[in-house]
Amino acid sequence: MPSRVRFDCFEVDLSAGQLCKRGVRINLRDKSFQVLTALLKHPGEVVSRDDLCRQLWRDDVFVDFDNNLNTVVARLREALGDSADQPKFIETLPKRGYRFLENVYDVPKQPQPSASKRIRLAVLPFLNLCGDSAQDYFSDAFTDEVITGLADLAPDQLAVIARTTTMHYKGSRKDVARIGRELAVDYVVEGAVNRSPDEITVNVQLIQVSDQAHLYAKRYTGLPRDVFSLQSSIARAIAERLDLPASIIAARSVSAAGRAVKKPTEDLEAYDAYLKGHHYLGTWTPDGLFKSKQFFEAALARDPEFALAHDGLAEAYWWMGFLGLMRPKDAFSIGVFSALRALEIDHTLAPTHALLGTFRKELDYNWPEVQREMALALKLDPLSPIVHFGNGGSGLMPQGRLDESIAEIEFALEFDPLSLFMRAWLGETLYLARKYERAKEQCRLLKNLDPLYFHSYFVLGQVFTEEATYDEALPALNRAAELSGNAPLVVGWLGMSLAKSGDRSGAQKILADLHAASTQVYILPTTFAWIHLGLGEIDEAYLWLERAIEERDPIIIPIKTLPFLDPLRTDPRFVGLLRTMRLDQ
Repeated sequence: MPSRVRFDCFEVDLSAGQLCKRGVRINLRDKSFQVLTALLKHPGEVVSRDDLCRQLWRDDVFVDFDNNLNTVVARLREALGDSADQPKFIETLPKRGYRFLENVYDVPKQPQPSASKRIRLAVLPFLNLCGDSAQDYFSDAFTDEVITGLADLAPDQLAVIARTTTMHYKGSRKDVARIGRELAVDYVVEGAVNRSPDEITVNVQLIQVSDQAHLYAKRYTGLPRDVFSLQSSIARAIAERLDLPASIIAARSVSAAGRAVKKPTEDLEAYDAYLKGHHYLGTWTPDGLFKSKQFFEAALARDPEFALAHDGLAEAYWWMGFLGLMRPKDAFSIGVFSALRALEIDHTLAPTHALLGTFRKELDYNWPEVQREMALALKLDPLSPIVHFGNGGSGLMPQGRLDESIAEIEFALEFDPLSLFMRAWLGETLYLARKYERAKEQCRLLKNLDPLYFHSYFVLGQVFTEEATYDEALPALNRAAELSGNAPLVVGWLGMSLAKSGDRSGAQKILADLHAASTQVYILPTTFAWIHLGLGEIDEAYLWLERAIEERDPIIIPIKTLPFLDPLRTDPRFVGLLRTMRLDQ
């Protein structure tokens, strides 16, 4: 049998043990994959239960074969989106076995190297040597640009860990060998930047993790206006010293160098303001987001043609709407024009296309346009973790395509394994998919990364609420509320959990407090809707759900898959909500 086969919209790499749907990897446990392999080898034929049991468990292993096989097949059906009652792929023949119903075709060998064979490299945060901690934003930005340059030079041969992950090592005393093991990388880049009004000095070294040998070290100097050429020169020099095909590197270097020559702006003060805006954008705090907005606006005041500053401003507005710092409809309506302006100036910005798709999701529920922008972003940068994450959360999740969404987020995490937000959103999506044990596992990983990150406790509280284990749900949600500064989003979920646990007075007090707070600050409508649902006040909940759609509350987007909405799904009013959001198909 060939090593790669396809059926329907799925592709299977039998040698690698991988299942993909429309190019997106689907997680499948080993024994379920063994069953799939056995069925694919004999399409249209009955594969007996006895044969499957012998393949899955040795003769000297004693298990409950029938029940275990049923579980393995059920997991396989879940991954394929199949049904035992109305099977499209796997037919059950009671007491006999299973039959694969679809045609199976060979897949020609692909010329591209697989992702698992790419060299992995991490660029650690460059040190700030100027003696002023207020200049950290510049050394951090320099790190980011070197990462971007390296990722662009040889994307099919080189996997570069994202900045979000490597920033976890800022100020760390861990040695290169340990960092290499933790990130599973082959090489590490270290550097330091010293900037004065007259000169920029950069020290760079490339280290091989296996033996900590220094493969390259150089000191670069230039004028402040040379900052862009310095960044691209460093990226190319590092790439040339890696064990990559010389012809490919040369071709990609020429292409990348051509793009690098085009500076994002000729105004160095505008660039400096942009870097500060980008720095504050990454804090995701109310104060940080408003500061980032001010710096991006300052950059654009100096250079209205600065595409990256328009993109940064668009992202700042998106976060302010998502977090309820502004009325979402207002924030998204402003932000979308900044994204459009960025693409008008530079249509090759893949993350901006993904961001525009996200705005289309929020503003007008224009799902064909969302898919178009995500497809364009993936075409422009097929390995971008930001783009894959955006596609998973905006292109796939709202449609209920949760397994594909999970696979996209997991792909993004291969390049950005320490991203708290991405891993938290993976936990959220697993919760939506009712994969509660896996969601809990992600929460444990999040706690290990940052025990003070509220989102791990938040997802745990959601899962425990659905499992009706309120003695675990309520402490988790209370802790999430405490760590988030009593963010209304979290407090609303806490109120719902209290109501479901039987503590109606506690839920009603939270509801009253939120109404009082809403006279001073904006609170997302879903926050109120969730508590009314917990209290069983369905009519009042519908009023808030309708308001959530009208105000483009982003928390309403997973309406097709939120578990606690299941009792409403046959209600004509709920069908009307889906129709308004164009999700009734």
